[in-house]
Amino acid sequence: MEEIYLDNSATTKPFASVCQIMMEIMETAYGNPSSMHKKGIKAEHYVHHASDQIAKTLKVSPKEIFYTSGGTESNNMALIGTALANKRMGSHIITTEIEHPSVHNPLLFLKEQGFELTFLPVDSFGHIKKEDLLNAIREDTILISIMYVNNEIGTLEPVAELAKAAKEKKPDIFVHSDAIQAYGKYQIYPKREGIDLLSISGHKIHGPKGIGALYISDKVKIKPILYGGGQQKGMRSGTENVSGIAGLGMAAEEIYQNYKEKIQELYEKKLYFIEQIVKIEGTTVNGVELEKGIQKVEETAPHIISVSFEGIKSEVLLHALEEKGIYVSSGASNHPKLSSTLKAIGVKRELMDATLRFSMSGDTTKQELDIVLETLKNLLPQLRRFVRN
Repeated sequence: MEEIYLDNSATTKPFASVCQIMMEIMETAYGNPSSMHKKGIKAEHYVHHASDQIAKTLKVSPKEIFYTSGGTESNNMALIGTALANKRMGSHIITTEIEHPSVHNPLLFLKEQGFELTFLPVDSFGHIKKEDLLNAIREDTILISIMYVNNEIGTLEPVAELAKAAKEKKPDIFVHSDAIQAYGKYQIYPKREGIDLLSISGHKIHGPKGIGALYISDKVKIKPILYGGGQQKGMRSGTENVSGIAGLGMAAEEIYQNYKEKIQELYEKKLYFIEQIVKIEGTTVNGVELEKGIQKVEETAPHIISVSFEGIKSEVLLHALEEKGIYVSSGASNHPKLSSTLKAIGVKRELMDATLRFSMSGDTTKQELDIVLETLKNLLPQLRRFVRN
């Protein structure tokens, strides 16, 4: 049975070049990059090269790239480290109602430490209003965290516009963006966009799992959240994951090759899939409005499609598709009942547990999408009859 993988927002298949360089390092450049001998120097070279590769895609200095164990740690480091370092300046933080748990939960931790949080509401497409952001900024606001792309419905937030407006009102405010679903899909230039801290993850861009990066502007005052041997200028102690770092650097370089053509192809496939799936009875696409033109497909992330199916539990449909060799997700961390995003955009309660996320990559073909659509057309009536009975 041929497999069709449409869960690329959860993780992606590593590029062949990524696997190759990681194997090469594990076999020949296995030294500790902190060691002063040739093996250590060779390992350190791979780390510096990866920093150059990633920095080039963001148009920042390699010295502003710090490595972590993944997107979750990058978000934790950005939020907790910045908040604790700037507590004398204020204790108020602004975020949105649709952030990933790796942003939401560290902020709840900070609340326990005495910080005040403001969660901005969103409209039915997941956008926050600039007016709401500006009204929320106070004299003691030190940090704003707004995700670049929502991981469940693909909403693209106008982070650059929001950051500019926020800094015009309060110049010393710091802006963090969780770009884990956006990096590799958009050309992001933090310095130009007013972003002070930017989180990325390796396994979302065909790199390895267990590695991420955090861009920290040299203007940001931040404390480490891990202490030890003082690696990475004391910002993130622990022996560097050299093979993972090199794999991340390789993935960052390759994901942006022929970038415009690949993204355009993804948008064409996304539009096609949406146009076809809404023809199936009892389906609703979240975050996009085709008929009224309020939210065009091109104004959302190119790879994420959220669909609610009336009269069927998402877990049931997910496993029915899995039996056909089709892999999808039921949302963030596969916990649709806990989806703050679906709740925030006004999805009906009965549909919150009836929503699947289809997420593509450059390897996804139109033929595969046709197979998925045909499979859904056959499965849904059967499953709905079973539920009614």
